[in-house]
Amino acid sequence: MKFTSTLITLLSAITAVSAVAVYPSDSTLEARSPAIFELEKRQNAGRPVPNGACCAEARSLKQDVCRVNGQNGRCVPDNVNGCGTRLTCIEDRRLQCNPAVLERGRPLCRRRPGQ
Repeated sequence: MKFTSTLITLLSAITAVSAVAVYPSDSTLEARSPAIFELEKRQNAGRPVPNGACCAEARSLKQDVCRVNGQNGRCVPDNVNGCGTRLTCIEDRRLQCNPAVLERGRPLCRRRPGQ
């Protein structure tokens, strides 16, 4: 009996950890686990964190946190990824930021020329 309850506890713990560790490779916002979504929700004041070259149409704002190519980035106006009217997610390493100028409560960032 003790073996069974220990096994059930262990399997429950493994299931909980694997549910939190899952991060989708596609760019769908709805496919994320509730735990990851809850953590990301704080980054953009409750708006979803986009995952991909383009930020979410009509949901993302300038300077929102996003993920592209497995790296953190920001949603900025740019046309390098062919996003049309949507904001473009640019990796942090390719951004030039001015901490003296705030945009939506964060330092103003734009893609470095030639990056």
